[in-house]
Amino acid sequence: MNDFMYHNPTTIEFGRAKENSIGQYIKEANIESVLLVYGTGSIKKNGLYERVIASLKSNGISYEELDEVVSNPLLSRVNDGIKIVKDKNIQAVLGVGGGSVADSAKAIAAGAKYDGDVWDFFINKAQISEALPVFTVMTLAATASEMNGNSVIINDETSQKYSISSVLVNPVVSVVNPELMATVSKEYLAYSAVDIIAHSIEVYFTASLHPNFNSRIVESIIKTVIETTEVLIENPDDYDARAEFAWVAIQALNGLTPAGTEGGNFPNHMIEHSLSAIYNVAHGAGLSVVIPAWMKWYENQNPEQFKRFAKEIFSEEESSKGIEKLEEWFAKIGAPTTLEAAGIPRSGIQALAQNANALASVWGIGDIYSSDTIAEILEKA
Repeated sequence: MNDFMYHNPTTIEFGRAKENSIGQYIKEANIESVLLVYGTGSIKKNGLYERVIASLKSNGISYEELDEVVSNPLLSRVNDGIKIVKDKNIQAVLGVGGGSVADSAKAIAAGAKYDGDVWDFFINKAQISEALPVFTVMTLAATASEMNGNSVIINDETSQKYSISSVLVNPVVSVVNPELMATVSKEYLAYSAVDIIAHSIEVYFTASLHPNFNSRIVESIIKTVIETTEVLIENPDDYDARAEFAWVAIQALNGLTPAGTEGGNFPNHMIEHSLSAIYNVAHGAGLSVVIPAWMKWYENQNPEQFKRFAKEIFSEEESSKGIEKLEEWFAKIGAPTTLEAAGIPRSGIQALAQNANALASVWGIGDIYSSDTIAEILEKA
């Protein structure tokens, strides 16, 4: 195991009705004003908006609002939020919704303390040196954005889906109430499950050093996702399954699983970001297309870990069987496993490959994932 430093400053308030105390958590951080960021209206339909507003008001927290954050969050909307924060001299950002809302809140928090274009952070032109405090109330379990410093945003002018990562935008407090996630559709439950698995296997397969303990954590996460997803498809109101699903989603990308590993990267996310950016595919749906194709391409580069995956997750002896079983499970839960099923024509592969290669270069893996290589992977989909 390599030397490492693990620090996660986020407090998770987990459980029923915790959202009713969000104003208290913000007040305890000596915050008096927030920008409330949310999506396209579901929190107003289910009463969450009213409860959050009541909690803010009862704790003396003033607020401005930024709504209409879409599932593939846009830079233009982030810039709208940054302008509100700067114009109104707001002290913090509160995201109420899923991962796209949390990611937008983080980008706004970073951009609000920067004199330049917030996109500079996404293309490594500048580094985040300060940010406003971020708080979240989560309505979807998938991205672990509630307990990490990651934010993924689409530049709607250039069709680039890029990311930032900084502990400075880790939420101060995140509320995770599994009851708020009970109305998530089966479709998006499936996409969420795929995303959690993707977060788990990226370093698991690509690291040059991956200790047994880390592998066991990853395998436990994947098994739990599979088990709880199947329960929730049959019974969306099963609180215990929903709670396990929410908690395991956080563990998949809060910095725990890669601690002590070496040399891992995120090629599946890198490729998928192009599918989302160009075709507006749901992130998890894009991943369920990319992952089996990438695994088939990469399998021989780490055969022992692929054999381990097949045995530990699906009780299969052959690594190829593990890939096959995972692809079958994606299809079983309703996630697409081919480009065609995701509404992407084969003729779009070259444009996708070029777009993804540009991101690969920003991430420092452009030499491994050339446009031709990415096209070869996508051909397997």
